[in-house]
Amino acid sequence: MRTRKPTIRYLNVIDDARMRVQFISAEDVLYKTNRKISINLIDVREIREFLTSHIELAKHISKGILERDIEFHYPNLEDELILYCSDGLRSILAADALLKMGYHNVRVMEGGFDAWKKAGGKICLA
Repeated sequence: MRTRKPTIRYLNVIDDARMRVQFISAEDVLYKTNRKISINLIDVREIREFLTSHIELAKHISKGILERDIEFHYPNLEDELILYCSDGLRSILAADALLKMGYHNVRVMEGGFDAWKKAGGKICLA
């Protein structure tokens, strides 16, 4: 599958959201998972991406339905939520939306699933 190059308008929206969002490195997430520290890891990619491969124990809630479904999975606005996508861009927009919904402890895994794989994190294959 061929991906499209992001447009300048899309990147401007990302940059705006980036100012409000907090980040966590893939290495820090890997550290937590290796130490069996409980985390709420949310994969916001499309279902076909998730089914191809994903981080073990990640919950799939794609960016397209996140705002609609998040409260069914995480009703507590104080829960720590760590979001990821393939490269970290879509998850920035998703995290920004959750902040606007009142969630307080939302972070984006910098570099997304690509960074996770580079850090040596375990992945689940379909």
